[in-house]
Amino acid sequence: MKKFPSYLMIMILSLSFVPSTIMASESNLKNVTSENKEMPAEVKVMLSRLEEIKAMDKSALSRSEKKELREEVRSIKSDLKTTNKGVFLSVGAIIIIVLLLILIF
Repeated sequence: MKKFPSYLMIMILSLSFVPSTIMASESNLKNVTSENKEMPAEVKVMLSRLEEIKAMDKSALSRSEKKELREEVRSIKSDLKTTNKGVFLSVGAIIIIVLLLILIF
């Protein structure tokens, strides 16, 4: 029971620092997004290929050709998803991190 006030104090202190870090990241984010408007050349090529496939008249294609186009679209979309440069944490990873932090304190 004596640990509860200390955990409460740590939680309140950690939450008090959140607004200042959010404000700092928003100002930097505006500068980064304005500079990083250009897409890489390979992404432009992939997007243009997707537009070409969408504009095609698929009624004249055979079954196997349609299947190849679908596979190509899926591969291009998966490649575009992997070009995003970011760190993604799953819900399980976040829970494990929180549990480890609780165990440490």
